[in-house]
Amino acid sequence: MSTLREKILNTATDLFQTRGINSTGVDTIVAVAGTTKMTLYKHFVSKENLILEVLEKGHHDFQSWLSEKLNSNTKKPSEKLQKLFEFIEEWVTSPDFHGMGFIKASAEFPNEECPVHQLSSEQSRQFRQYISSLASEANIQDADGLALQLSLLFEGAVQAEQMKRGSGAMKYAKKAAKILIDGAIKA
Repeated sequence: MSTLREKILNTATDLFQTRGINSTGVDTIVAVAGTTKMTLYKHFVSKENLILEVLEKGHHDFQSWLSEKLNSNTKKPSEKLQKLFEFIEEWVTSPDFHGMGFIKASAEFPNEECPVHQLSSEQSRQFRQYISSLASEANIQDADGLALQLSLLFEGAVQAEQMKRGSGAMKYAKKAAKILIDGAIKA
């Protein structure tokens, strides 16, 4: 990836996270990135294309970070499931936390036919599938059911933290997740 393209992508990521996607125009992105519209459109054919790439990068970065944390700090599949919300809480309470891209984007682009909404929905499904695979590895009977429950806790707590930092939502989501996971392991 070219340095200028990366700079535009990182600038857009920061602006979308802090100001919102629809509130951030192309003029603002190019001004902050120190480039021109022509250069932006050379690398991204449209603002929508830029939004999609920002979402893809954010989702990939989060999934990679979480997988690395789980794989380097736990060995047994059931431990990975138990540590899931501990690491998510670490992410949510870090100074760099600005919310989850797919949650924000789906709110700003509610039309289900919109490519941004469709990607957001797909990323939510992928995260739920990731949790389901962790549950399956831990021999949970209803891995998909547990994954849905945990993803609802995750998305709700992240949304609460996006609205008010330090709300404590993740702390309580972590407690609820432990109850659900413990119950699923015993079943």
